[in-house]
Amino acid sequence: MLSLPDEMIAVLRPFAPVFRRRVWERALVLVVGALLVPGQRTVASILRVMGLSHERHFQNYHRVLNRDQWASRALSQILLRRLLDAFVPPTTPVVVGIDEHIERRRGAKIAAKGIYRDPVRSSKAFFVKTSGLRWISMQLLVPIPWARRTWALPFFTVLAPSERYHQQRKRRHKTITDWGRQMILQVRRWLPARALVVVADNAYSVLELLARCVRLPRPVTVVTRLRLDAALYDPAPPRRAGIRGRPRLKGKRQSPLAQRITDPQTLWEAVTVRWYGGTERAIEIATDVAVWYHGGLPPVTLRWVLMRDPEKHFETQALLCTDPTVAAPQIVEWFVLRWQLEVTFHEVRTHLGVETQRQWSDGAILRTTPALFGLFAVVALVTQQLLGDDALPVHRSAWYPKGAPTFAETLAFVRQHLWQARISALSLGESDMVEIPRVLYEHLTSTLACAA
Repeated sequence: MLSLPDEMIAVLRPFAPVFRRRVWERALVLVVGALLVPGQRTVASILRVMGLSHERHFQNYHRVLNRDQWASRALSQILLRRLLDAFVPPTTPVVVGIDEHIERRRGAKIAAKGIYRDPVRSSKAFFVKTSGLRWISMQLLVPIPWARRTWALPFFTVLAPSERYHQQRKRRHKTITDWGRQMILQVRRWLPARALVVVADNAYSVLELLARCVRLPRPVTVVTRLRLDAALYDPAPPRRAGIRGRPRLKGKRQSPLAQRITDPQTLWEAVTVRWYGGTERAIEIATDVAVWYHGGLPPVTLRWVLMRDPEKHFETQALLCTDPTVAAPQIVEWFVLRWQLEVTFHEVRTHLGVETQRQWSDGAILRTTPALFGLFAVVALVTQQLLGDDALPVHRSAWYPKGAPTFAETLAFVRQHLWQARISALSLGESDMVEIPRVLYEHLTSTLACAA
């Protein structure tokens, strides 16, 4: 039987009902092994680090991913509720970010792969294409007390196959916004009574998606970028008595946002907002309520926000919020949180082995990457259980006075507790013991825990 710290058992136990008993025991080995193993997250490397190199029925562990019956979506719902219980008070809005991640993969057997722009290697002046799988990830944006900053915790990740994949199977291709809309509606069904805010980039600034979120029985607030040439109108005037015909959908056309940027009559307000990296920054904003309308598409009432830098370090940008009652500084601060998704994408590639797995079957591909993303959130939950009200130790050195802890240190902290539990479980008689100084023991376990 696998020996685990009580704090980790408390985090993982709620997921057990999704699996059959024997499958859950093997899945637990894969989860713990994926946290402990450095380098590639293959089933073979996980079995080695767990001391199962001589397991004759190793194929059973592969079958957990490619054949056994369990629902990833059910695990996502449980993970989200666990994260809310740990980090988000019941009266606080639930803020989630949504974005795409390209997993670089090659191989003729990977059917869902496509050719996409590589967001890591590309820049404004240099375009790089890559072959891989496109994942859409929803992540909870929440301040972590012991990290002293906001983290993006993945809880729901979905594969968005390429257009060629659907053409070969004679299916209707689902765009990024189609997947995004379905994921938002799923989260709304999971959290019917909570205030929900979704932060996204301009790929989700689409009238159909925004209108669907606004017209739900419990609307979802969406914050994203807004095109500077968007057709914005004043809200429709009140309908006068005795007027026949369909009610008006919009009022007078407003000046384009691109024109407002250079218009000397635009009223700019100086505000200080929470900025990237947890700092504060002084910016200038202009805002108003408008109706975004395009012929043949549903109109959406929103609040637009123009933000510019008095020191001109970044270009003037336009944001939108589908809840016109939200204050403009809050909209900016919500949108700034979106950068934490990029940080999480980097961390899961660097420390949790995303893009190193080697599964080829469709079932294993659909499950492995979302599981590795979910491990990021599981590490945060386990750390919260282990620390309680204490602070997370930070690895400092004379030449690097680090302040807040990183995810690498958080993972090392969890690994050290896992190794201690395994060492205690494998302790033998005195004749089989080798004594070493405690300082050397702690140095070895610390070095092992920090291995990428």
